[in-house]
Amino acid sequence: MSANHSTAAGKTGASRQRALLPVLPLWSWVLVALALGIALGGGIALVRGSSTTSPISSLAGRPAATWPAGAQHAPNFRLVDEHGAAISLARFHGRPVIVTFIDPVCRNLCPLEAKQLNSAVAATPAARRPVIVAVSVNPWANSPATFRQDRKKWHLVPQWHWAVGGYARTAPVWKSYKIGVLAKKKVIAGVTVHEIAHTEASYVVDRAGYERALFLYPFVGKDVATVLEQLPSPQT
Repeated sequence: MSANHSTAAGKTGASRQRALLPVLPLWSWVLVALALGIALGGGIALVRGSSTTSPISSLAGRPAATWPAGAQHAPNFRLVDEHGAAISLARFHGRPVIVTFIDPVCRNLCPLEAKQLNSAVAATPAARRPVIVAVSVNPWANSPATFRQDRKKWHLVPQWHWAVGGYARTAPVWKSYKIGVLAKKKVIAGVTVHEIAHTEASYVVDRAGYERALFLYPFVGKDVATVLEQLPSPQT
C-alpha cells in the first residue's frame, strides 16, 4: 500500500512531543536505501522526553530513536486479541514487549517486517524473549480467518499477539504512538475495500513499561535482538 505524504512537525520547549512518524510508500524507502548519507526530507522530528534520533532508522545499523531507562513511558492501551480476549500493554508488565503496527491483509511490507520481528525473537535467549503485540492498522480487515492465515503464511512466533478493535478503539492507540494511518476506500465489483498506508514502526518496551528503542522499517531482526539483549535481565 502506498501514500504520498508524510508528517514531521515537532514542538519545542518544556513539553516536547513526538511528531507524527512518516507514512512513506515503498519506492521512498528504496530511495532511502540508495542514499544512506542523505537525511529524509524534513527528517524525523521525534520525541517525547529524552531520546537520541537518527533520520534513517536502522538502515545505518541503529534504531531510529532510543530512550534511556525510565525516560519515556509507553502508552498503555486496552483492545482485544485475535481470540476476542482482552489485551493490554500493562498485561505484559515484567516482560519486554515489541509494540508494532501491522495491516493483517497487507501483502508487501508488513509480512517482511513480521519476518524480521520473528527473527529477532528467535535470536533472543528463551528467558529474555519479548512478547510481540501487533496493533492492527486496518480495522476493516480484522477477522479470525485472516489472523489464522497470517499466522500460517507469515510463520508467526508463539509470542505474537494481535491487538484489534474498531476504528474508534484503535485510532487513539495509533495516535498515542504517533503512527500515521491513511485509509482509502474503494468499491471494486460492488465490494467496498480499504487500501491502507501506514507508518511501519516497531517499539521496544522494557519490563518496566518504558520505551527503549524505535525501529522504522526497513530494519533487520538482529538489530532489534541487539537492543533486547542490552535490556536489564529479570534478575537485575
